[in-house]
Amino acid sequence: MLAGISTDYYVRLEQGREDNPSDQVLEAIGRALQLDEQAVAYMRNLTHRDDARVDSFQQLHPAIQVLIDSWPLTIGHVVDPGLTVVAANKLATAFSPHYSVGANTLRALFVEPDMRHFHRNWKPLTAWAVPLIRALYGQHPDPALLSLVAELHDTSPRFRQLWARHDVRQVAAGVMLVNHPRVGPLDLNYQQMMLPSTGHWLVAYWADAGSASEAALRRLVSH
Repeated sequence: MLAGISTDYYVRLEQGREDNPSDQVLEAIGRALQLDEQAVAYMRNLTHRDDARVDSFQQLHPAIQVLIDSWPLTIGHVVDPGLTVVAANKLATAFSPHYSVGANTLRALFVEPDMRHFHRNWKPLTAWAVPLIRALYGQHPDPALLSLVAELHDTSPRFRQLWARHDVRQVAAGVMLVNHPRVGPLDLNYQQMMLPSTGHWLVAYWADAGSASEAALRRLVSH
């Protein structure tokens, strides 16, 4: 018996012969496996989603570009459900070509060789990114995201290693440490904000007020 679930029922789950377990069953399995709340939510999403039907997203509000353009010292961009940049402000484009419209920040992080030097905390950053992507993967199986995961699994040993851990963690804020080729070291706070009903994420990066990093951003803006 596993957390009140019969062995026969658990075997049927493992073999895919039971395709509609209740939330109570999934929570019991989560407790038995000592999964945290986000991992249980991921398991629930995978179990209950219908891969043949993905709800359409609403269009991104056009004034989002106006909003991020009004941030003179904040790097701002918006990524679509496949994590491709669809809107970016002037500072984002000056910060890195990998943060400009048409780029894919996750692909760049794992595939572009210069990112290992650009990000002073490249390994921790990649270890943060993959559990977040797995959480998004479970919430909404967008075809572009599925394709990106498959591509990175084939092309990036680091991504493949982290993906194999099956970690799920949706932490949308932190600190990014950068070696910028034009203005030197930058310590930047970042925050990801989901735009409801669009599947898009607004991502902002900024320096602490009065810091050397803020002064460096001012120099970057003036170039």
